[in-house]
Amino acid sequence: MFSDNKKGRDQGSMTDFSRNQNKISEGTKIVGDIVADGGFRIEGTIEGTFKTTGKVVVGQSGFIQGTLECSDADFEGKFSGNLVVSNTLSLKPTAHIEGEVTVGKLAVEPGANFNASCSMKGGVKSLSKPTTSSEPTKQPQQPTQPQGQGKSA
Repeated sequence: MFSDNKKGRDQGSMTDFSRNQNKISEGTKIVGDIVADGGFRIEGTIEGTFKTTGKVVVGQSGFIQGTLECSDADFEGKFSGNLVVSNTLSLKPTAHIEGEVTVGKLAVEPGANFNASCSMKGGVKSLSKPTTSSEPTKQPQQPTQPQGQGKSA
């Protein structure tokens, strides 16, 4: 009976991602490449390539310059470079983003600076299908007009 409770607690803590939370504090500067599985809270500076399967939260004093690839990101600080977020990128009013951005979903609060070229993955494919199906209906209309002119002349 007691061993079952311990197993239940161990399993619950394994799915709790707060244990995998990493923090880069204000005043810390990392230059280089970072590869991780857990989430990050960035209050310092990172220059380089940063890849994680977790969520990245960049605080007001945080700054990332280079490449960031992650599942989700919340920005209050600054970013410059190539940003790839597979799910949701959320920009708070103090955020400042520059560079190239690829996201699944984008949420921008009033006041945020978003000076980037942005592409969204997922919804673009469904929009391109109706465009190609409407083009063939235009093609039969064009040959009809020259035939009509040939008969009247």
